[in-house]
Amino acid sequence: MRIAVQLFTLRDYLKTPEDISETFKRIRNMGYRAIQLSGMGPIDDRALKALADREGLAICATHVSYDELVHHLDAVIERHRVWESRYVGLGSMPPRYRTSLEGYDAFAKEMTDIGRRLDKAGFKFIYHNHDFEFTKFEGRSGLDILFAETDPEAVDFELDVFWVQAGGGDVTEWIRKANGRMKVIHLKDMIITREGERRFGEIGEGTMNFKGILQACKEIGVEWGCVEQDRCYDKSPFECLEISYGNLMKLGAGA
Repeated sequence: MRIAVQLFTLRDYLKTPEDISETFKRIRNMGYRAIQLSGMGPIDDRALKALADREGLAICATHVSYDELVHHLDAVIERHRVWESRYVGLGSMPPRYRTSLEGYDAFAKEMTDIGRRLDKAGFKFIYHNHDFEFTKFEGRSGLDILFAETDPEAVDFELDVFWVQAGGGDVTEWIRKANGRMKVIHLKDMIITREGERRFGEIGEGTMNFKGILQACKEIGVEWGCVEQDRCYDKSPFECLEISYGNLMKLGAGA
């Protein structure tokens, strides 16, 4: 598994092409060699690819909006050809689908249609979870429904280990359940404060079993581990990413 930065972590440093250029340099100097596009300010697709290439950063995956996938999929495909990025990610399902079994079934059908069109074009659709997918409908969690009701040839998953644990799931069990349907994963840690507050943390600094997580990823052949920290509290996002990278290397993760 190769380690990447999920750029949503650095969204405040990606507002202009100049910001993006400087941020890519800093990512490269930390040791990362890949990025997942998310939270970007306006920039030409080819200019973005050139900046990534200049720093030796592969664009391993993306997050694009639901609207783009539904209404502008041909344009999405062309952008990903420019970026040479195989994995096309959706960060969350629209709220209207989240409250019923019928909603999850309808969304699963949409995901399958999008995934089949992307597959024909040579790309792979990946869905990223939060904790709300662990709400149960007639005895099944929303995430179970999505696994069961989507075409396994068309739809892969991008499990977020923090949100799996926050939803009450067993992280390593879910990773193994995704065998054959997950090549990209989101890596982040969870810190519990003295007041009992659940916070995002640097990998290796929190409560999550990263030895077990990395072993499960190895077992199922995950290609990309994308480091993300949704919020940084007492350090800059760059400091947080550097700590996470160092701890992952100590744990034996790939470069």
